Amino acid sequence: MTIKNVKDLNKIRKTSLATQKKHPKKVLVCCGTGCIANGALKIVDSVRDGLEKRNLKDVTVEILKETGCHGFCELGPLVIIEPQETFYTKVKPKHIEDILDKSFLDNEVIEPLLFTNPVDGSKITKYNDISFFKHQQRIALRNLGKISAHDMNEYIGVDGYQALAKVLFEMTPDEVIGEVTKSGLRGRGGGGFSAGRKWKICKDIKADKHYVICNGDEGDPGAFMDRSIMEGDPHGVLEGMMIAAYAIGAKEGYIYVRDEYPLAVKHLEKAILDCERTGLLGENILGSDFSFTIKIARGAGAFVCGESSALMKSVAGEVGEPRAKYVRSVVKGLYDEPTVLNNVETLVNVPTIIRKGADWYSSIGTKKSTGTQVFSLVGKVRNTGLIEVPMGITLREIIFDIGGGILDDRPFKAVQTGGPSGGCIPESMLDLPVDFDSLTEVGSMMGSGGLIVMDDKTCIVDIAKYFLEFLVEESCGKCTPCCEGLYQLLKIVERICAGKGVEADIEKMERLSENIMLGSLCGLGKSGPNPLMSTLKYFKDEYIAHIKDKKCPAGVCPELITYEILDNCTGCMACIPACGYDAIEGKKKEVHVITQDKCTKCGACYAVCNFDSILVS
Repeated sequence: MTIKNVKDLNKIRKTSLATQKKHPKKVLVCCGTGCIANGALKIVDSVRDGLEKRNLKDVTVEILKETGCHGFCELGPLVIIEPQETFYTKVKPKHIEDILDKSFLDNEVIEPLLFTNPVDGSKITKYNDISFFKHQQRIALRNLGKISAHDMNEYIGVDGYQALAKVLFEMTPDEVIGEVTKSGLRGRGGGGFSAGRKWKICKDIKADKHYVICNGDEGDPGAFMDRSIMEGDPHGVLEGMMIAAYAIGAKEGYIYVRDEYPLAVKHLEKAILDCERTGLLGENILGSDFSFTIKIARGAGAFVCGESSALMKSVAGEVGEPRAKYVRSVVKGLYDEPTVLNNVETLVNVPTIIRKGADWYSSIGTKKSTGTQVFSLVGKVRNTGLIEVPMGITLREIIFDIGGGILDDRPFKAVQTGGPSGGCIPESMLDLPVDFDSLTEVGSMMGSGGLIVMDDKTCIVDIAKYFLEFLVEESCGKCTPCCEGLYQLLKIVERICAGKGVEADIEKMERLSENIMLGSLCGLGKSGPNPLMSTLKYFKDEYIAHIKDKKCPAGVCPELITYEILDNCTGCMACIPACGYDAIEGKKKEVHVITQDKCTKCGACYAVCNFDSILVS
């Protein structure tokens, strides 16, 4: 159906709502990348076959929903039965017959498939009773896990494109910018700059063309927030781009997506094609004077292309290198024309702000950091996955209430925020509110929303080395302070991890870090030393232990540890085949011995020992 005006849009909305009301019972299957990797598509096929076998073939589309990521990726594939909100984890095709007969048709619960509370072992039936979900507030993720990711009519049924209709017929571009500015929405890509202010500056630049670019590159290790939104709510991203384009006077837009996100590209391509076929993209959208097109530009995965000027060069088909920041992209961006660049999460918030109002949005979060933030919560925490929380929530609430605490009840050590350019925050700051300014004040940053939790078995020096390795690999090499400076930092940290560091290295790293941040061309270099500087600030004692005592307190750095078998060894023989270097000798039911000359410190023996008989010192 061609959508020629708002009346046509509302007709589709009413039809979609009527269909949902007619079939309240639904089987939702998470088809985010994580669940697909665990076999979710086989679950979808099994549900579809099961519904057809039960004479529900004609309404299968209304009942079976292939949704975007629910966030609880480690427990996938996930199946949710609505309206009961029954939440099943680690579902296999063999479980589908029971799920359809008992849960879908008879409202019973299959207890073995329910979520197990990691704290007390109890079973939790309902989706929103699980601590991982009940402490969240979803705005950017509002549609993930609720609607079919590739169905435009379902998006329209949940008020999709109503915000677009509102701005086209009820608001001027300046009023749109004013509403976004008043909401306090700040860029979620890492910089935290006012979205409304950026739009205003761009709009006021007189030029032949203006562009809108959605940054879906997301290069931080462990981050999958933007990917999940593009996969699960592509129309939400498109609508946000359209509103931004209307506000600044742009007729062309691009979504920059890294090549490692094939499912996101697939769903975005379908969403764009559906909008073009129905008239929601192209000329005179909804019968207005507004015309706009969107194209997808695919990146090769270079971390530096997350930086605005490098990204725009990549979109234009040039080498993705940053340029000096005295010229801003809102003035001269893509093809040297004024360009608004916002990341996926920023743009997907815009339709809700327009529909519900700036006052509503600014009432959430803190005064200077309004709204919510999406995080990927990973590391040594019980519940890992994708979460969305109000700004101002504490790290303790995220890690222990939503995350369920530290794996194996080990002591918490630190949390790394902001990706490779962020910092490590110690236990003493667990009650720190999570917002743009608070994180910056302690030497970290919001970044794009990565949270990596560490326990006492994590070596902080090794963590600094990991991020420096990543940044050295990803530096484009255009400016010497970044490409050479970070390389020299890495070499110093490697020496320390190998037990060859000296005390003067600490002062040398601090001085070198300052020069790198002052002299680098773009944000990669300017914030590159952050992980190292924050660990030196809060965990200097670990560096001292590596340098002076030649010990790794966490038992991680191979050159600084030894493995010994204690007298309580039962002689179970498990460690002998685990060792790939024939470094362990011993007979059954006798204490084993490690030959230190052969031991490579790989830790395989420690991992398989069930009797705490191996000491790492």
